[in-house]
Amino acid sequence: MKIRQYIIGAALAVAVLCPTNTQAKGSETQQIHMFGFAASFNDTIVHFTNIQTIDSAWIDRKSDFLLGRQLYSNMLRDYLDKNKMPHRTCIVVYDKSLKKLQKKYLKMRKLYLGTDKKGKKNKNHNIVKDIVESDFKFTAVNMNPEIENQQPGQGSAQKKKK
Repeated sequence: MKIRQYIIGAALAVAVLCPTNTQAKGSETQQIHMFGFAASFNDTIVHFTNIQTIDSAWIDRKSDFLLGRQLYSNMLRDYLDKNKMPHRTCIVVYDKSLKKLQKKYLKMRKLYLGTDKKGKKNKNHNIVKDIVESDFKFTAVNMNPEIENQQPGQGSAQKKKK
């Protein structure tokens, strides 16, 4: 009887202490909403993407930070470079809540359009150009260290060779 209790206790300890999670350390995939913004210090043209949904974005559990933020902003920068708009500083703004992100989006657009709280235009405004989803779309970035980054259209995930 005591041996059976010992075996059950050991099995429970192993199950609790040895996680079988295959995701990146301390992160999980979630659906988020994001938009991109690009500006240059050389001119007054700024670019906004529309709000897009990413179904499997990697989010840090502790800080709620989007993992691979630089990779997402690089996607936008590369798109602009290809369209003869080089040397842009690109950022992505994201949120899990679509309503909160829409508020951030409108606030940022108003800031760069040069409108005040009453809707009147200030003399310090920028030229805002929109990038529609048919021209540019963010794609999910795989941040799992156990799976190699795949090219679009590849089949199953392959594990890295050690």
